[in-house]
Formats: sequence, C-alpha cells, structure tokens
Amino acid sequence: MRVPPGLHLEYVSPAEYQAAGWDDVLGVASFNSAPDNGAHEDEIPFARVRTRVLAAQNGYEVWRTDKPAASGRHERVSFRHTEDMLFGCIAIAESEVAAESLRSRRAAGASALQEVTAQAYREICATLDAQAYPHLLRVWNYLRDINGDSAGTERYRLFNSARQHALRACGRAVTGSVPAASALGAASDSPLVVYFLAGRTAPVFVENPRQVSAYHYPRQYGSHSPAFSRAALVRQGGALTLFVSGTSSIVGHRSLHAGDSAAQTRETLANIEALLGEANRVGPGARFSLGALACKVYVRRPQDLPVVQAELAATLGLRAQVLYLQADICRQDLLVEIEATAVSPLAGAA
Repeated sequence: MRVPPGLHLEYVSPAEYQAAGWDDVLGVASFNSAPDNGAHEDEIPFARVRTRVLAAQNGYEVWRTDKPAASGRHERVSFRHTEDMLFGCIAIAESEVAAESLRSRRAAGASALQEVTAQAYREICATLDAQAYPHLLRVWNYLRDINGDSAGTERYRLFNSARQHALRACGRAVTGSVPAASALGAASDSPLVVYFLAGRTAPVFVENPRQVSAYHYPRQYGSHSPAFSRAALVRQGGALTLFVSGTSSIVGHRSLHAGDSAAQTRETLANIEALLGEANRVGPGARFSLGALACKVYVRRPQDLPVVQAELAATLGLRAQVLYLQADICRQDLLVEIEATAVSPLAGAA
C-alpha cells in the first residue's frame, strides 16, 4: 500500500488491518481487545487499549510513514522510528507495583497509579533522550477508573500530579511547550497504557482562544494542572500535520451543557473549529478545515451514540474518518470528547 508523504493515520477494520502491508507501519493502537500483531509483534509497537469500540466499527489506529523505519526497545518502551519521527508505547499495571513498596508509598502519600504513571513517564523521557528525539508531539493516556476516588482524591487528579512531577524530574516543561494529549478511562482490568509520537524538530504548540490553557486551570480542578497543549503543529516535508488534543464542551475553564450530549458535541466541534482557525493563523501556509479531520470520538454513555453521530455527520459530512469508542472522560460532567488529526499540504509542495 502506498501512503501519502509523511505521517499518515488510518482507522481500519480487523480485516483491513490483517490484509495491509507492514513495511510502512510506524505504530499501531488496538481497541476492544482486538487481535495482536502476530508475526510482527517484535517489530511494530502495538498499544493495546481496553476500551469498547462502538457502532461495530474499525478497531485499529494505524500510523504509517513513507520513510524507512527501524524498531527498538528501551526498558519497557517499545518504539519504531524514522529519521525525524518516533512512535512508542508502554503499559504498566498498577498490580506490578511491588507489594513490599506499599508501606513506603503510603508514607510518601503516593498511590499505585501515581507510581506507575511516574515510571511510565520516566521511561518515555529516557527513551527519547537515548534515541535523540527531544520533542514530545502527541501523547495518549488510558487509565482504569479515571473518575474513581483514591483516598479522597479523584484518580485523574492523581495521574496529573504524578505526570507533572515526573516531567519536572526529567527536566521537561509542564506549561507552554507541552505536547498535545488525551487522558481517558479504560476497562477495570486495564493497565496504564501510554503511547506517543515524538520528533527531532520542535512543533508549534497551539492554544484555543475560546479556552483557558489546560496547564493554567484554576486549583478547583486539582492541585496539579494537566500538562498538555490544545494542539501541536508539525511540519514534515511538504505538509503540516496538526495533532488536536482531546477536546470537550469546555469554554474558558468551565464545562457547559450538563446532561445534553448533543449540545456538548456541538460545543466541542465549535472548540475544534476555533482551534483550526488558530492553527491556520500561526502556521504559515496552513489550510486546515473540519471536513479534512480524522477524529476519534469518546462517548461516555453508549446510548448517546446516535445523537453524537448525527451531530458529527451534520458538521463533518458522512464520509469523515471517525472512530467511536466508549470511555469515561476526565470530568464526570462531560459526556463527549473528540480528538483529531489533520494534514494540510503546503502550496507548491511536490
């Protein structure tokens, strides 16, 4: 299969996945306990995310590239890279935290989730340092029981605290120059799964004029703010690629339209449209539009799927590339979250 120049994303079915060629694959994420890589297990990084695929859809997220790639492993991080881009993944179960460390964790006020989060991010940063890909571009985080309580604190807030501490300890920014990212719930038996894209060239980080930057959220949302930008804009060859973080019905820093999945979907799409406008403003030659997005849509309540689908079809068109997943979202009052990837060819590019 010949793919467009640069990085390219596809959401494909199990049959399409198994029939596709492998030479141009940089990395894969599977959903809903889809079959694994088989013979390609040692070559292709494969993130297994335990979320339910909705609408009997495609269950594979495949990142392809037209450039030669090589595979490797650093500690628990499996990765594959080209000369300018690296895809990696890591999974650590909270049960892996050694029982003998329980007392010391409690004394330090740390939970098992915080410990595995810190371990994952330390190993990711060590991998990028060792392979000389200094710039995290896009990160996906999936953790079980994201809205659950642990010793009086929501688990998502514990995750944010551990992520921020780990990034600081590795000498990385926690505001401003931080990657696009998402953090979603996963099945109750899921490990922490993190997969990511990194590069050798710094991206342009993009914020949304309709929203407070996540890393500047007030303390009512937790003692440590989420460490992500609203989007990251990367130039590769003759195109610009935009990685849009998980986006929801938040204006300023407040959630809107409680209980109304249709209104939340419309507000989320308005946020994404504003973000595309900002990316077009700051990215010379960029021409991003809603109709060209590949979207992954997280729906908290499966019964809301037809309403969410109708809103997306009305805005993006019936031929849009969309993957629908059931997942809990970082705030309990949010019913829908949408992330997106878009490529804008530059004028005059070959």
